[in-house]
Amino acid sequence: MDNDAVISTLSLPLEEAGALVQALDDPARLWPLLLDLMARHLPCDACALLRRDDRGGTGRAGEGLLVPLATRGLSPDTLGRRFELEEHPRLKAIAEAGGGLLRFPAGCELPDPYDGLIPDLRQRLHVHDCVGAPLGVDGRPWGMLTLDALNEGRFEGWEGAIAAWARLAADLAAATERRAALAGDGGTALRILDDPPQGLDFDPIGASPAMASLLTEIDTVAASDLVVLVLGETGVGKELVARRLHTRSPRAAGRLVHVNCAALPDALVESELFGHVRGAFSGAVADRRGKFELADGGTLFLDEVGELPLAAQAKMLRALQNGEIQRVGSDRHITVDVRVIAATNRDLAAEVREGRFRADVYHRLSVYPLRVPPLRDRGTDILRLAGLFLERNRARLGLRNLRLSVAAEQRMLAYPWPGNVRELEHAIGRGAIRARVARPTDGGVLTLTPADLGLEEEGSAVTATMSVQQARPTEQPTLPDLPQLPLRDAVEELERRMIREHLARHDGNWAQAARSLGLDRSNLFRLARRLGLRE
Repeated sequence: MDNDAVISTLSLPLEEAGALVQALDDPARLWPLLLDLMARHLPCDACALLRRDDRGGTGRAGEGLLVPLATRGLSPDTLGRRFELEEHPRLKAIAEAGGGLLRFPAGCELPDPYDGLIPDLRQRLHVHDCVGAPLGVDGRPWGMLTLDALNEGRFEGWEGAIAAWARLAADLAAATERRAALAGDGGTALRILDDPPQGLDFDPIGASPAMASLLTEIDTVAASDLVVLVLGETGVGKELVARRLHTRSPRAAGRLVHVNCAALPDALVESELFGHVRGAFSGAVADRRGKFELADGGTLFLDEVGELPLAAQAKMLRALQNGEIQRVGSDRHITVDVRVIAATNRDLAAEVREGRFRADVYHRLSVYPLRVPPLRDRGTDILRLAGLFLERNRARLGLRNLRLSVAAEQRMLAYPWPGNVRELEHAIGRGAIRARVARPTDGGVLTLTPADLGLEEEGSAVTATMSVQQARPTEQPTLPDLPQLPLRDAVEELERRMIREHLARHDGNWAQAARSLGLDRSNLFRLARRLGLRE
């Protein structure tokens, strides 16, 4: 399809059509531009373009994940949210609409995923008119376009024009897919990571100049076999950088073996890294391959490499230099083909000067250093990441929506985040639990304040729940005693307790319990089944 054909679905002014054509090679510029033009020509208060990511599902309609590529008129954190179709009935209905436009009636009871996410300094704003269009490329689902208005009947008579814009969006998507395929990008113009492994719950991608520069460097060095040293403060996402390096390298089909060097006992470091033979030491009852052998043909990620003892560093030098290892207790040398990525939050150059790290190993590891910027240097990426965590906690708590107040957004942008992304994740998780217990929701929408997040004073540290309660006893109600459990388990225990209490209060009536909890009844049923409270 040529450029003129891409734009032919609408009679756009020449200047606007030309701008779209010029942006075809840069989706990061194309999609915001498309929504800007839509907002100019259509009577909508908010609109969004979402891309499907079905790698974790079967790819059938109604399954998978939706990732916002661009939004207009929605809060900044919306771009960081990841919408599971099964969690959002309206988005699922749009995905199942085939090739047609779907307009929801004003009285539709399906919860709107954007309800409360249209910014306003005074109140939570409700979506009253909603239209969605599924987008397909080459006969397969690609994503969807959504338009929302605050007044009922706003889109009456505009269905034809909206459908034309949806066709244009689909044509542009097809054009970017073909260009990406020709450029060797695997046929996708969307740069997102695979789902992070369990326990690693944040996404490093952002739009700030610092992150854009890092991502470009990662993709540049990924194609090589150079040893990479990932540097950065604790909690910035160094492991996700290592995973991106691996998945975008020629070794992507091989293993990515992760070693937490800080967790290795000194007596077992060599055995863990290089393996051992039977009888090498007490307890060595069989031959065992080490991590270097397990990663043969793939990538070995040495996390917290600055914690390795000097003796292990000396033995690792030959592996880094020649790809040769020697199992503990064996005289035989084994050759392995391994690409090494190391990470540390220490200043290894200073460690070398202090004699705590070998200079020769340091120079072998730092062939290509990559520094991950701290969260405080990523600008509004903080709000995008907050959106990711808000959506996850919304699903865990069974809310229609979970959002930030304007004051909370401002505090987040001003706070230095010494614990980086991990600290942000935990602050939102704690704040969501605290706010859910402390006050009722507004129709199922819960707004987090600076106090909920522990950010009530400029530059204050995010504090634990009890610390905040002691500091502000008149403003923060005391939480009920919770068991000493991991955050996710504590959330589920609190959910079970609240559901049981509301059911008992309403004599087992699920509909009344759902209303008192601020939930849609179907959402309450799904949550109860997940928690084992209902068949």
